[in-house]
Amino acid sequence: MILHCDQKDEGILIKFKHGVTDPSGILSSWSSNEKDCCKWKGVHCDNITHRVTELHLPCDTIQFDEILDKDNEKPHCLSGELDMSSLSDLEFLSYLDLSNNDFKTIKTCNHNNCSSSIHYLDLAYNYNLANDHNNMLHQISHLCSSLQYLDLSGIDLYKEIDWLESLTSLSSLLELHLDDCKPQSINPSLQYANFTSLKVLSLSNNDFSSTLPPWLFNLSHISYIDLSQNYLHGQLPQSKPKLLSLETLCLYGNDLDGPIPDWLGQLDQMKALDLSYNNFVGPISTTLRNLSSLLIELRLHSNLFTGTISEKSFHFLSNLKNLGLGSESLIFEFDAKWIPSFQLQVLSLEYLGPKFPSWIYTQSALEFLYIGNSRASFEPLGKFWNFTTQLEVLVLINDSINSDISNVLLDSKLVIMQLNNFSGSVPQVSPKVVHLDLSHNNLSEISPFLCQKTKGKWNLETLFISDNALSGEIPNCLMNWTSLLQVNLGNNNLRGKIPHSIGSLSRLFFLSLEENKLSGEVPLSLKNCKNLRYLSLGENTFSGAIPSWIDHRINIFQLGSNQFSGNIPTEICRFRSVKILDLSNNKLSGPIPNCLNNLTSMISPHASMDVFKVLIHTKYSKRGFGYLYFRLVTKYTVLHYEHSIFLIALSSNNLSGTIPSELFMLVGLQSLNLSQNQFMGPIPQDIDNLAALESLDLSSNLFSGQIPQSMSGMSFLEVLNLSCNNFEGKIPSGTQLQSFTNLSYVGNPKLCGPPLTKICPQDKKLPNGKQRTETDGDDDDDNSEVHSWFFMGLGIGFATSFWGVLGAVFFNRRFRHAYFRFLNQFHDIVIHKVLIAWGS
Repeated sequence: MILHCDQKDEGILIKFKHGVTDPSGILSSWSSNEKDCCKWKGVHCDNITHRVTELHLPCDTIQFDEILDKDNEKPHCLSGELDMSSLSDLEFLSYLDLSNNDFKTIKTCNHNNCSSSIHYLDLAYNYNLANDHNNMLHQISHLCSSLQYLDLSGIDLYKEIDWLESLTSLSSLLELHLDDCKPQSINPSLQYANFTSLKVLSLSNNDFSSTLPPWLFNLSHISYIDLSQNYLHGQLPQSKPKLLSLETLCLYGNDLDGPIPDWLGQLDQMKALDLSYNNFVGPISTTLRNLSSLLIELRLHSNLFTGTISEKSFHFLSNLKNLGLGSESLIFEFDAKWIPSFQLQVLSLEYLGPKFPSWIYTQSALEFLYIGNSRASFEPLGKFWNFTTQLEVLVLINDSINSDISNVLLDSKLVIMQLNNFSGSVPQVSPKVVHLDLSHNNLSEISPFLCQKTKGKWNLETLFISDNALSGEIPNCLMNWTSLLQVNLGNNNLRGKIPHSIGSLSRLFFLSLEENKLSGEVPLSLKNCKNLRYLSLGENTFSGAIPSWIDHRINIFQLGSNQFSGNIPTEICRFRSVKILDLSNNKLSGPIPNCLNNLTSMISPHASMDVFKVLIHTKYSKRGFGYLYFRLVTKYTVLHYEHSIFLIALSSNNLSGTIPSELFMLVGLQSLNLSQNQFMGPIPQDIDNLAALESLDLSSNLFSGQIPQSMSGMSFLEVLNLSCNNFEGKIPSGTQLQSFTNLSYVGNPKLCGPPLTKICPQDKKLPNGKQRTETDGDDDDDNSEVHSWFFMGLGIGFATSFWGVLGAVFFNRRFRHAYFRFLNQFHDIVIHKVLIAWGS
């Protein structure tokens, strides 16, 4: 007798299928054509009972050549509502993997008797998954009380209340993965957390900004801890904790300081220790000699360690495969004839010098090499470049290699060589190279590289050569590089037009040519780049009309600081996924189109936490991704961030008319700049619909009427400039609008009330109750304010210099708020931060 799956289980699966959106037919086999549901895609049944026990339905996005940011539509993945309450009716379901799909909401049980037998639950990287009641973890822990594995990485848990308390109720939990979830606190004052069975805890990239919690060191059964990239500060405890079973401790990318405690060398089960990119101090040689002989990974570079490192430090570490060392005050003293007993696969070294360690050349198994801030001579360079041909990943950052690399052949899959003062032409690459980043060097010529020939097929997907000295024209050889996905040639001296062969790059989704001397119209052939999502052409001399044929799925449309003319085409209203719309500092005229409400990406009321990622296919890049870093350039600041902001910048044009009411439907908009135009009319009362607005600049227009009282309730507003208009009446009272300086309002002669010094007529009463008229002195005060505004505006570039290029803003909320606060206070500071994190 042939058994088929249980009819009840089949009915539940069909209900689940009908409740989700499945655009690419992932669940197409779930039909009557296949009568046994145990043979449906992703369904696993018990061999004896034929009851459904597992669902494996992760979405594969690598094959679609997509950029995986948090609001990417993932058009082929499962979407809609995730009905967990329905799946809980599968009585024997123990394994559920729906990771990397695009579910929007989650539905859990609404009654107390609902429970599930699920032991393994993976919903990671459903970036848009939300719960209306902000208690997703509480409901999941209630529904799946027997969970042993939980992965919600990439899901926004910022508003989750008591997340730790919800999870500690899961007494059977063995593995917990909440990477990149941004829960509010790690509970640094809590002494004990009731994770009685927990063995794996991964909480990386959550920006906790606190000290290490005591409860972490009381987890006696824990074997794996990852708290990397969390802005954690303070010191490791000096007394030995209860981490007797600890095998992996990953704390890289924090602000931890103090010495390494002795107990780290006494954990005899330790296999991986990563303390890199912190501020640890003191000698480390003793700790190294005490580490377990089981150690496979040791990463201590980018700290403040002192002392000497020699071959004696590695006497017992014969199993090392991954080594990272180097601090500015750490001295390397290796015997020139020393041959290590280990064979490394990954090596990260910093502050080498004065000699390049010859033992590196003995590492025949090495696949990943990072050398940063080196003072060592790489001579003879020929030997070094020949050695790199065995590598899969080569990273050279800020090293003392001042040489012409025109004749070098790069042969590693991933090559990052930034800040090295390389000169000459862009070097040749082999078909093996997939990712090439030569940013921040002194390379002068790109034509030989782009026009080189090969017998095979190029596989290059990433070409970043920004911030160099490239000159001349971009040659019309791009048809040779059809594999390219992302290109950044920004901040060079390139001239001429974009070649028509750009249309050959059908896979291209990221193109940045900003800050060059390029001219002409945007070529129509770019229309063939059907996958283009990020287009940055700012700060050139492009002319003609704004291209109206750009694909409607564009995310970033940055054409600021050029010479485009004509009207803003209504076709931009098709940009349903746009986050940055920057047309500032051009020669545009006419009104703002009245269809902006079609920019549906800006209609969400939730703040943007999007992370832009590029595909980098190496086993040393987490989940196969690297980060795209975008640059904001202002008069005082250069910032590199990977998070985005919803922004519309139309400043410094000749636009006119009134603000269309449709603009105020974009409730997710965070920055709006309409300054230096000819707009007129009042500010509509419903401006407070833009509740997420953090920055608003309407200065130097012809706006009139009173400032709406509703603006006093816009609590996120941190930058405001209404100066040089025709506003009148009293500035609405309330802590919000009065928190700005008078520079936000000057140049409006009929405006009065705090923070301006001009007192409103209704507020100036004589003792007998008669109202006093304004005196000439008041007018003089007002004129003085206007003059003060103009002189200070010239001095600090408050309006034009700042807003003319703000379309390039891409940064996270924490730093954005800090930056807006410093602007509001007019502190002349310079911030230049570039975060690069490759490897584990």
